[in-house]
Amino acid sequence: MAKNKISRRKFLVRGGLGTIGVLAVGTYLFRNPIRRQIAGALNTADTPYLGDTSTPVIWFEITEENIVILHSPKVEMGQGTFTGLAQMAAEELEIDMSQIEVVHAQSISGNVDSFATGGSTSISALWVPLRELAATMREMLLQKAAEKMEVEKSTLTISQGKVYSGSTEMSYAQIAEGVVEWEVPDTPKLKPVSQMKWVGKPVPRVDLADKVFGAPIFGMDATLPNMLYGSVVRSSKIGAVYKDADISKAENMPGVVKIVKEDDFVGVVAQSFTEAENAKNAIEVTWETTKNWQTQDIRSMLEVGKGTPFVIQKAGDVDDFLADDSTVESSYWSPIGAHAQIEPNGALAHVEKDKATIYMSTQVVKISRDEIANRLGLAKDQVNLVPTFLGGGFGRRLHTPNGIQAAVLSKAVGRPVKCFFSRKEEFQNDTFRPPTHHVLKAKLDNDGGIETFEHNVSSGDVAFGSPMVPGIAEPILGADLGAWRGGMVQYGAIPNYQAISWRVQLPFATSWWRSLGLLANTFAIESFMDELAVKAKKNPADFRLAHIQKDDRGERLANVIKKVVEVSGYKDELVNNRAMGFAASTDANTPCAQVVEVSIEHNEIKVHKVTCAMDPGLVVNLDQVKAQCEGAIIMGISASLFEKMEVEDGALTPTIYGPYQMAMMKHSPKEIDIILLQGADAPGAVGEPPLGPIGAAIANAVFRLTGQRIRRMPLQDHLQV
Repeated sequence: MAKNKISRRKFLVRGGLGTIGVLAVGTYLFRNPIRRQIAGALNTADTPYLGDTSTPVIWFEITEENIVILHSPKVEMGQGTFTGLAQMAAEELEIDMSQIEVVHAQSISGNVDSFATGGSTSISALWVPLRELAATMREMLLQKAAEKMEVEKSTLTISQGKVYSGSTEMSYAQIAEGVVEWEVPDTPKLKPVSQMKWVGKPVPRVDLADKVFGAPIFGMDATLPNMLYGSVVRSSKIGAVYKDADISKAENMPGVVKIVKEDDFVGVVAQSFTEAENAKNAIEVTWETTKNWQTQDIRSMLEVGKGTPFVIQKAGDVDDFLADDSTVESSYWSPIGAHAQIEPNGALAHVEKDKATIYMSTQVVKISRDEIANRLGLAKDQVNLVPTFLGGGFGRRLHTPNGIQAAVLSKAVGRPVKCFFSRKEEFQNDTFRPPTHHVLKAKLDNDGGIETFEHNVSSGDVAFGSPMVPGIAEPILGADLGAWRGGMVQYGAIPNYQAISWRVQLPFATSWWRSLGLLANTFAIESFMDELAVKAKKNPADFRLAHIQKDDRGERLANVIKKVVEVSGYKDELVNNRAMGFAASTDANTPCAQVVEVSIEHNEIKVHKVTCAMDPGLVVNLDQVKAQCEGAIIMGISASLFEKMEVEDGALTPTIYGPYQMAMMKHSPKEIDIILLQGADAPGAVGEPPLGPIGAAIANAVFRLTGQRIRRMPLQDHLQV
């Protein structure tokens, strides 16, 4: 892995982005076809790792006990990433799983991912780079061992973290002892999958013990000596702009150390969290608002036809075919969704004269560090961001102004300050999943096949406005890539089809939510596909198979559909007052098909069983991938059946668990059967694709039970019995 080399993959990514910019500006008149090309490329592109892979020494540390510590630039938020990364590294390092530990890489180490932890990319993006780094580290250790043993490197063997020369052995720890400078060789040949002993196995999670025994590993657990507590005033009203604050009542309240007034916020530093909260509530803030928003206002804004349209996908001639009385048309809706993660956002900051240390749960280590450094007027290398385990992420921790606020409060008092959202603030100041409105149109031919298909999706922004996405993306792309994720037509054998994204800028913050637009878009498309299958009097699974293009992408989708039908025993009929619903989607190049078994009990939708067939490519850890599928399915059931936020008198509501209804244990299916096909030779996306089909599959089953086509989520709210 010579430092002067750059991989072909990274070259294409960097060069490609530059080319897109030139094309978009230089050919303005043809921007729509080019935008469709870009959207199509983004829909099928693999996200590469964007960090330093020039030297292994910032990735690996060897302890005196001969344990290899992997400093991961990807954070662990419950998805099992640390375990998969440990398996991949252990293979090339030739060590046992008991000899490797994984910790979060602090930003000061230089091992920082310029992308983030998200998009289902942690394992797939590091599949090659991490193994290359581990293999290179192994070669570096062999070379040093040869020097210390005074033998040729080619005569050495290696096993379980030890290097052997005849009867002489040296552990990795002994080899590394006293070494100051390492020579980084070219990347050696990687081990073929057929020879791997850890990858592909259900290895126990490396972070299991800490979580089972309640170790203080999360952001809220962080403590420092002489620590104070902070609390920031946040408005409950949509669009409120901070103008000024009267702090006279709060200044002399018990425990208050200092009231900090900034141009954009006011906060309290106190001896305890309760004292900080009490003082915060006594501050009288002047907010400026422009409108007293209601839910109906938001719904009206979202109607397809009112936003700005962008054709993101087009094949054949759609307009002429759809201008016909025989056109089938339906509308679907999804509500505002909260992240509702267990651990609220916050940070522990210690700002000193010329440096700052920040402990926080964040998915964007580099962005969080850079924002804090900029606010404090420090160089980036003067801010050390220490990532912690995340008590749930789901995209909520891609926006981290809480780190800035904690740092500003710490600087004001010259002591460490711990500052976290209250639960009410977390709900009202979330970066929500945007609500959506969908209009779908299609025309069937005389044989019951789809001749023309159109999907219109109107949504608030997901990616635009995020610090993860450069500002130039908006004028280049036009349509928000997060809002239309999952919204393209995946049935390429349809002769004429198009997808149109209608962009609406909502008055409250909307952004990344696990799977982005996939859940809502698939709910609409796959429910409509079911409508068309019923109209054509075709089996829903066979109907979809007939419209899949015969290419690699289509073949993988067809395979998961066939497999889920086979394993579930899918029947398009009622059996013992239960019905099966079917749906499928492809997200981030991972096809997934699901069959659900549903009944209506006591006026409630009851999901008894979910069968899920998915092709994520090569599976690194079988248990980890199955657990991710199960988690995504449960989260999808919760969002599809129950979850919604409303807007009442200018405020988002509810503000606490309970009124914000979510699936509980009693709502979980008794059986979730996961079948994994491995139709690619490298790992693909896992964490988000299983969220796609679940909502539509449930709705399609309910139709067979009741004859009622539910076109609005949450489904339980709109069930008529």
